[in-house]
This record gives sequence, structure tokens and C-alpha cells, in this order.
Amino acid sequence: MLKKSFSKTKPVCKVTFTLPLEAAQGGKEVRILGDFNDWSWENGYKMKATKAEFATEVELAAGKEYQFRYLIDNHIWENDWDADNYVAAPFGIYNSVISLVEAKSNGNGAAKNGAAKTAAPATAAKKVAPKTTAAKAATDKAAPAAKSETKPAATKAAAPKAAAKTAAKPAATKTTTADDLTKIEGIGPKIAELLKADGITTFAKLADSKVATLKGILEKAGKRYQMHDPATWTEQAKLAAKADWAKLDKLQAELKGGKR
Repeated sequence: MLKKSFSKTKPVCKVTFTLPLEAAQGGKEVRILGDFNDWSWENGYKMKATKAEFATEVELAAGKEYQFRYLIDNHIWENDWDADNYVAAPFGIYNSVISLVEAKSNGNGAAKNGAAKTAAPATAAKKVAPKTTAAKAATDKAAPAAKSETKPAATKAAAPKAAAKTAAKPAATKTTTADDLTKIEGIGPKIAELLKADGITTFAKLADSKVATLKGILEKAGKRYQMHDPATWTEQAKLAAKADWAKLDKLQAELKGGKR
């Protein structure tokens, strides 16, 4: 999230950058890297952690556009969830963009606080709870109670065959425990929810998924998800499904944010 406050006396703008804790994926330290600090971890702006987010305020020169990203623990990249725009960068990734055009007069001498957004990204798709199919219990209708005869039987009364129907038991449904898909590098809590909403709840299902299918899920969710590349997710998931954690750790050590 970005909050801008343009100075009325100087060509600068104070920008408050915020990143939700869930986007940090359990990270302990988050810094902002971008055009304004040569994309250097050492010069990156440190963000302070609160109960709900990481945040910091930075003063930047107005009248420019800057590309930036958040770097978590000097290892995982994350984009701003409400940037002014997103632009393609080398290696198949996207950078967030903040536009700080100079404040314009609104005709009453007051300055407008904020720049017009350039091609704002589509809003993220609403969370869709994964559909769970409940097994319907098949219950037989109770047979009507037999009327009791008040007259004594004159002859041998054949006892009616009371073939008691046993209620059919519902077929036991196998409940598959969902896996923690965030163990796959490149998948955060939000993307894990998107995958589960589409029926991909386990490492095995993810391993069997086509990369094109995964890209389609991300594209439907909105522009800020389209920057993620699922090319290695199925490969990682195959190892996770086999519980081959040693090989998975080795593979993930070669990746950056889930990408080669």
C-alpha cells in the first residue's frame, strides 16, 4: 500500500510504504529496494514491523516515477499490493511502480494530494472458500406403523413378515488432508488460497498440474498475481509429495522467489 503526501513548499513527496504481514511470508526483516537506492540491500529502506504490517516513510523527489520491490530477509521478493502500476523486468518478473507527478492546482489555489495513477492494476480477486463436497446421508423413509387389529383372529393368523429395512449407510468419503502449499517457494498465503479454491489442495495435485493451468489461475486473480512464475512449482511439489525434503531444500537453494 502507498500513501503520498506532497510538500507545498518543496518538490518532494513523503511516501508511506506498507506491506501486510501475510505478504512477508514469515520474514523477519523487510527493506524497500528500487531506483531510488540503486536496488541495494545495504541502502534499502528498513521497514518497521507492527501487529498487522511492515511500514516506513520515505521522502522522494516529486515529478518522477520509480520502480521498486520489497525484499524479505535478503532472499524473497514481493511487490506492493496496490502499486500505481506494474512493469515487466528482466528474468520474467515484474516491478512495482510509484508515480510522483508534481502536485497540480485544483483551481482554488490548493494542491491536489497525489498523482493520477497510470494503468492501475486490476483488483485482486475475492477470496473464494474451497468447495467441500459433503456426503449426503441416504436415509430410508420410515415405514408407516401397522394398524393394530382389535378383532381376535378367527383362524391361524399368518404373522406378517416384518422385513425390517436397514437404513443404507452413506458411503464413507475419504477426506484428504490439505498440504501447506506455502512450503513451495514462490507460493505465499494468498496464492495458496487461490490454488485451494481451484481444487489444488495437496502437493500431489500441484505436482500433477500443468504450468499453463497455474498461470491461468494467477491471471484470473488479477494483475498483481500475474507477475508470479509457477514454472518450478510442480517440480518442487513432486519432491514435497514424496517427502523428499533434502532434495527440495537443495532445489530451493538454487531458486530466488521460486524462480531459476
